[in-house]
Amino acid sequence: MPTQPTQNPLALENQVCFSLYTATNAMIRAYRPVLNQLDLTYPQYLAMLVLWEHEGISVKTLGDKLHLDSGTLTPLLKRLESKQLVSRGRSEKDERVRVLHVTEEGKQLKHQAEKVPMQMRCKLGGEQHNFNELKKLCDEAYRLLAASS
Repeated sequence: MPTQPTQNPLALENQVCFSLYTATNAMIRAYRPVLNQLDLTYPQYLAMLVLWEHEGISVKTLGDKLHLDSGTLTPLLKRLESKQLVSRGRSEKDERVRVLHVTEEGKQLKHQAEKVPMQMRCKLGGEQHNFNELKKLCDEAYRLLAASS
């Protein structure tokens, strides 16, 4: 019985991490012109998605949802504040906790942002079930990697 040639485990084309890396970079580049119209960077857009869905959440909860530490999150939130899209305040229940609120300008931006998912879907093409499966696989990879660290 003939044996299959072994793949070089160090070949770049055999690295799942490289495929994820290049796909992520391409995705962010594809979002850039769409988000420029909203005057948002990709990380700011992700933060706003969470804030539009969870008004009044704590900075810590936002960081947990975005998988970002406070060192990364703080400058991002300061930029959103300077754009007058969010405001930071103190929790009424616990004064030590910082909570985030979407401003009127941020709420108006949400209406413009509602077009973004469809614009990106048009750019990507393909079948929705393929994207659902890809998201599921990426979420599972993240879960496994987070659990092992």
